[in-house]
Amino acid sequence: MKKIYICLGIVSILTFSGCGKKEPESAAKEEATAPATAPATIDDANAATVTGKVAFSGDKPTMRNIDMSANPACARAHSGAPPKSEEVVVNDNGTLKNVFVWVKSGLPERQWPVPSTPVELTQKGCMYGPHVIGVMANQNIKIVNNDPTNHNIHPLPKINQEWNESQPPKGEDKLKRFAREEVMIPVKCNVHPWMRSYIGVVNHPFFAVTGDDGTFTIKGLPPGTYTLEAWHEKYAPQDVQVTVGAKESKTVDFPFKAS
Repeated sequence: MKKIYICLGIVSILTFSGCGKKEPESAAKEEATAPATAPATIDDANAATVTGKVAFSGDKPTMRNIDMSANPACARAHSGAPPKSEEVVVNDNGTLKNVFVWVKSGLPERQWPVPSTPVELTQKGCMYGPHVIGVMANQNIKIVNNDPTNHNIHPLPKINQEWNESQPPKGEDKLKRFAREEVMIPVKCNVHPWMRSYIGVVNHPFFAVTGDDGTFTIKGLPPGTYTLEAWHEKYAPQDVQVTVGAKESKTVDFPFKAS
């Protein structure tokens, strides 16, 4: 009788052990067959638009001169007047330039198509331009060196993978991309410490960067309630909530103050 009990015990252990091994396989199968996020399309017939401006109040900061004398090739590109820092650029109409405005939350879970056209980041006169750009995750960024000197492009992400690459004078363009949403990614040049740019990486196409008039336009939004964020490199980000219906246009302004 003892032998029978021992055999039954062994069979039971093997049975439960076998069941335990099958569970991960079943879970993996479910994960593999789980439906993917639905692809998104912009319904132009019902799309909404949000426009606005980023206002600036208080004492207008002085745009400091950048000393490039340590690099003659850079200095020669600005023989007429010294280049200015773009840390804070207040436009003539009292608005703020280089503000990244994006839909922070409220969008449906969709896989928005990534544009095939790259966004260009140029090095000219030993300055990055534009100072602020926006791209979708996995969208190519074309990095161009128009200068007669070597540059070293060095993004400093916290979520995406960091990289650091040299680009020779007027060398071959580089195509780079970031896989994950991250607002914002600073970019520096290890050769020229004054060079600075910022890249906003988002999972959708609903973003804009303010220019010389401080305005922004975000088109193609599905009807809904959204949180918009305005990001600036020096001032704290600002959020605002907006609700838009089908074919509706709303105006949203962001007020920034001198610190």
